[in-house]
Amino acid sequence: MKHLLTLVIVLTVCAGGFAQVENPVKWSYASKKINGNESMVYLKASIQDGWHIYSLTAGGDSPLKTAFTFFPSKAYTLVGKTIEPNPVKKYEPILKMDISYFEKSVIFQQKIKLTAANVTSVKGKLEYMACNDHKCNPSEQIDFNIPIGK
Repeated sequence: MKHLLTLVIVLTVCAGGFAQVENPVKWSYASKKINGNESMVYLKASIQDGWHIYSLTAGGDSPLKTAFTFFPSKAYTLVGKTIEPNPVKKYEPILKMDISYFEKSVIFQQKIKLTAANVTSVKGKLEYMACNDHKCNPSEQIDFNIPIGK
């Protein structure tokens, strides 16, 4: 009985190792000074082949869309909305709607107006969901801290 219990525990631990969620998206960040009081921040998703992430406007009230939240600061204000390139659009019969997404890589951009002389970074969080033709990973939230160049 003791050996059987040990075998069950070992098999459970081994199976748990194989059930880990894949991480097919890597995020990187940068900024560029536009003029004396404006900068552009860039949030880049590098996406493994066969995977995709959803657009900021994925489709109606879709829970799949990528979202950025910039934390409030007295050092800067957002100028307009976060912009993205043109996504791939495809009708999803299961959801019965058009869905917009990105493959391989995408760079999102947010213009900011600097309201203080000592702005060092822009902080916030992003949320996204990565899917392939067979499955979707749970949505993921990542905090970011983007240095602002002088």
